[in-house]
Amino acid sequence: MSEHVIDFDQPEDPRHFRRALGRFATGVTIITTRGPGGKLEGLTANSFSSVSLDPPLVLWSLKGNAPSLESFVASGVFAVNVLGTHQAPLCRHFATPAADKFAPIAHTPGLDGCPLIADALARFECRTEQVIAAGDHMIFLGRVMRVTHRDGEPLIFSTGAFWAPAALPETVATPAPSAGIDPGHA
Repeated sequence: MSEHVIDFDQPEDPRHFRRALGRFATGVTIITTRGPGGKLEGLTANSFSSVSLDPPLVLWSLKGNAPSLESFVASGVFAVNVLGTHQAPLCRHFATPAADKFAPIAHTPGLDGCPLIADALARFECRTEQVIAAGDHMIFLGRVMRVTHRDGEPLIFSTGAFWAPAALPETVATPAPSAGIDPGHA
């Protein structure tokens, strides 16, 4: 296998950077809000991450020229809907422009009217703490006000494709819960 090296002090094809980022597997989410005029907004995102357990904070990012940016900023709230493998078609649906993305989608109103996607594996209902400009994106830092979750297989995105998780045979002993190890905040 060949290895690609990217030096950012020299002109480089941005596709190489994108391919390198694609090697990091992520979960898939639908981020939603209810805009000030009542319009429901939603988009597919894999930029979701936990930030803090105390207080409970999460973040996600949105392209700075996204049509829904104004609604997400003005509403001050958002919901993160973590998708399961059974929800792969929702990714493409919410990644495609449409006048009303929610018309054919089962959802219920959450806090402040943010749409919650039916059957999502987890839902984080958040108040926006801060919006930070970063390069060509805006980072939304949110305080989690309510969370729900259920069992199921999470949908994974890596190398430009959707994947289902497969457990690896255990080769290392799993630390006991009392060990205080939190893989998301080590």
